[in-house]
Amino acid sequence: MITLAWPWALAALPLPLLARLLPPAQQSVGPALRLPFYADLQVLHSARRGRVVWWRLVIAALAWLALVLAVARPQWVGEPIGLPVAGRDLMLAVDISESMRQADYELDGQAVSRLAAVQSVAAEFIERREQDRLGLILFGTQAYLQTPMTFDATTVATMLRDSVVGLAGQQTAIGDAIGLAVKRLREQPEGQRILVLLTDGDNTAGVLDPLEAANLAAQAGVRVYAIGIGGGEVGIRTPFGMRLLRQGSDFDPTTLKEIARITDGRFFVASSREELEAIYADLDRLEPNARDERTYRPRRALFIWPAGAALLLSTGLAIGLLIRRQGRS
Repeated sequence: MITLAWPWALAALPLPLLARLLPPAQQSVGPALRLPFYADLQVLHSARRGRVVWWRLVIAALAWLALVLAVARPQWVGEPIGLPVAGRDLMLAVDISESMRQADYELDGQAVSRLAAVQSVAAEFIERREQDRLGLILFGTQAYLQTPMTFDATTVATMLRDSVVGLAGQQTAIGDAIGLAVKRLREQPEGQRILVLLTDGDNTAGVLDPLEAANLAAQAGVRVYAIGIGGGEVGIRTPFGMRLLRQGSDFDPTTLKEIARITDGRFFVASSREELEAIYADLDRLEPNARDERTYRPRRALFIWPAGAALLLSTGLAIGLLIRRQGRS
């Protein structure tokens, strides 16, 4: 169906009639050339005017009608379309500190950095979120909201793919990242607030302690799923072949486990790309929460058609008047 977004604009239709009813402006009487046959010229002009003025009035009226109709913003409104009635509110907090540069993951047979592995697997996870709202936080020394909560999973995946190591600083502010996520998620409906925290180190920066932030998250009803990146054995290439070593002391699984416990979430260790994929598959199985059923109706603006008609009619009227004046001269 076709509706008007601003129907009150139609009140401007009688303005030309009101302008015609206004008293004419007073003209000063100055020197004039008196013609004895002026009365005969006036009769001749009136007779000719009666034959030609009517079509100009019709075109001008149609142009004004089209212009006012364009101002009223006509639009086509489609059939109601239902929005997703079940889903989750997921905020991803991704560590992009300097330690995420370490290349101890394998992707397509080649060693890649921890961040590259997260970007590859998380992009697939994000693009499967058809009914979930997603947000993205990137953190290092500082925590930044990269993408607010949105149904546009493609944009979230793009922003994650474009992130680089060191963009937010060299250190790791886990507590600040959790605090920022809580601030954004507490605006969402209760029972749908989930934070997926991906980090490879312990808290070395920031104002908020991670456990204090976890308590704030628990009070706000935010569950934290903490994923430790690079927490297992890593392969180091040497002249004598591949050598397996344990992860260094910068990995702090104890704090991540406690964060998950306080917020009634879960803790995972992603020591390989396969394990990271399995973790995301487990998150896929989380029970989605029911949302309030909502619908929306697609709208397409149509004002361009009456606006174009008004332009053509007024242009044609102006050309006609110009030709007439040239004919007189």
